Amino acid sequence: MTNMIQNAKDQAAALALAAYRAAAEDGSLPQAEVRTAPVEVPRDAANGDFTTTFALAAGKVLRQPPRAIAQALLDHMDLEGSYFASAEIAGPGFLNFRLGRKWYEEVCAANPTGPMHMGNARGGVLGDTLASVLSACGAEVSREFYVNDAGHQIDKFARSIYARCMQLTYGEEAHPFPEDGYQGDDIRELAKGFLAQGKDFPGGAREEFWMADMAEYGLSVNLPRMKEDLRRYKIEYDTWFYESSLHNSGAVAETAELLTKAGWTYEKDGALWLKTAQIMRENLLKAGKKEKDIEKLDLKDDVLRRANGFYTYF
Repeated sequence: MTNMIQNAKDQAAALALAAYRAAAEDGSLPQAEVRTAPVEVPRDAANGDFTTTFALAAGKVLRQPPRAIAQALLDHMDLEGSYFASAEIAGPGFLNFRLGRKWYEEVCAANPTGPMHMGNARGGVLGDTLASVLSACGAEVSREFYVNDAGHQIDKFARSIYARCMQLTYGEEAHPFPEDGYQGDDIRELAKGFLAQGKDFPGGAREEFWMADMAEYGLSVNLPRMKEDLRRYKIEYDTWFYESSLHNSGAVAETAELLTKAGWTYEKDGALWLKTAQIMRENLLKAGKKEKDIEKLDLKDDVLRRANGFYTYF
């Protein structure tokens, strides 16, 4: 999968080197053979998210005080479009970077059907801890893992693997990768593994023909890996609940139908919407809230079923 920590380190190093080259070009710093900019994660978060010791390491070769070098870098640094919101000088010449919105947005675009990482592992730790506390208090507890093997996310997962398979077979320029596809290296690995099975791919068959096979293979590889990761930090689930079983049971469609019969839904742009704003407003009025206070709230309706036919988690 994409390592966003390493990506940020690489970008911080590139920004520092680009700033040095710009400073050397206009004479702010002397020209020298400088090829690397060491980047670390500070022990103290107060010192930023990442720091480079470039100025300290280059002090001897550039024959200038590290803080003067750091200031020259800062003066020539362009953070526009980068992962970082700001950079600042600290101590004897450290240059500290603070992450901005772009980095967090890319982290949030992670693949929920992909490998375990700190973002989705956190939920397991919190849930397992809460379950242990409740169990110790005498409650009956059951731990359940919800497997995203149906709907929009798994469709995107399968199409991402298919796109990489096509690129590995015919070249990257021959088949464009979906703009909303999962970009992680794990998708490339899954594509290589799928092709290694020796199936007649694509054999003249259209993309839709391969979706079920792509999803099934991807989950067959990723789920055992996730179970092993969980086992390593001692989390055991009593139930692995598959989203597909929920849809196959008809419960989701039946619930949407009941809401429609009750008059709580409407169709717009091909999608089925729940009248969330109306429901909330009526309940707030019943609870004694004033109309003027309700108007200040950002009440919106929610999509139950997308135009492509996939139900949402809502």
